[in-house]
Amino acid sequence: MRRHAALWLILGLLAPALGGGEENPGLPRFCIRGGKVVTITQGTFDGAAVLVAEGKIEAVVESPGADFRAPAGYEEIDAGEAWVLPGFVDLHSHIGGTDINDMVYPVNPGLRVLDNIRPENPLLKRAVAGGVTTILFIPGSGTNMSGFGALMKTAGKTLEECLVRFPGALKIAQGGNPERYGGDLGLDRMGMNYVIRSALQEGKRYTEAWDDFLAGKVQSPPEKNPRLEYFRGLFHREFPVVVHTQGVPLIQSTLRLLHDEMKLWVVINHGCFDGNKLAPEAKKRGVMVISGPRQFRYDFEQGCFIGQAKGWYDGGVTEVGINTDAPVVPEEELFYQAAMAVRYGLEPEAALKGITIYPAKAAGIEKRVGSIEKGKDADLVIWTSDPLDVRSFVKLALVNGKVAYDIRKEPRRF
Repeated sequence: MRRHAALWLILGLLAPALGGGEENPGLPRFCIRGGKVVTITQGTFDGAAVLVAEGKIEAVVESPGADFRAPAGYEEIDAGEAWVLPGFVDLHSHIGGTDINDMVYPVNPGLRVLDNIRPENPLLKRAVAGGVTTILFIPGSGTNMSGFGALMKTAGKTLEECLVRFPGALKIAQGGNPERYGGDLGLDRMGMNYVIRSALQEGKRYTEAWDDFLAGKVQSPPEKNPRLEYFRGLFHREFPVVVHTQGVPLIQSTLRLLHDEMKLWVVINHGCFDGNKLAPEAKKRGVMVISGPRQFRYDFEQGCFIGQAKGWYDGGVTEVGINTDAPVVPEEELFYQAAMAVRYGLEPEAALKGITIYPAKAAGIEKRVGSIEKGKDADLVIWTSDPLDVRSFVKLALVNGKVAYDIRKEPRRF
């Protein structure tokens, strides 16, 4: 395999001379050399080299050898004894901008965060300093359906640079925060499920009407309704619904209403308290779980603390993610959350995957982020040591192949 990798590298470097494409002088090229390269999906290699070009990972050279040199035009970054990992991914974050709760109506399918994204805001900059390079920026949980979120990078000067996908997901909250203490509809969980179901049924009818028109079953198009437009992508399963849901009763409602009845792509995005008792039901349905921000609970029946992520894992949801609900837990502390999951029983490998490839898979962006592989976005972070050791910190971060944070050139942000 190593010989093949070396041969591929040589052929790749010869390609420009053979007329294999134009260089983009606007994007830097890097060769990260040495260190412990943790690819997440392809193994861990001591002293490997990672080549970055055109904002993408160009190659991972597992054993470059003593005589290896960075190709011409590539800036060499010596990782030394540090750890090189992919940027972390958090699917429950509120730090991408401002104004994330509109509290008038219990359901708000016409709202979106896209217009509220604020690139380079201070919370995003601190996120990069904690190794987090991709987030799902979602509305708050003050209402049952608070609107549509955006998948975005934590670095970039413009919306276009930051945006990964919009819509990233629909945000639904099935209990707790959105309980309407004024006494109007949605006061209790029966009312909350009623308004959620009603909104989704309206969106499903709208989607089906457009599908019939586009398939030629009817001659006239439906009347355009901006409030319902994004439901079309939702019911076509182009993006998921992420659900603020926790505890057995709420998660049971999530599985029955959103998955079984509405046939949606569902991601559980809290899963706290005793919710992991329903892990076998989530597994049966293929529903992924992003656990947090609480990483443990006290179980009175057993008289001990139980790790939330470990509880889901033991119940069969082995691809369990970890979140912060930032700024509830600061975004830059996502690796603390993973370390806490390990402290309460989760295996370190599973914890690292829980903040990289598993959330990427849950959001449907695993072909772009979540691991160090050829062709993926060059979101690479150099850590002083194992990020599950809370004494570690980030030395340098690349996002989309550009330097987003470098402690050699600026004070440590975190």
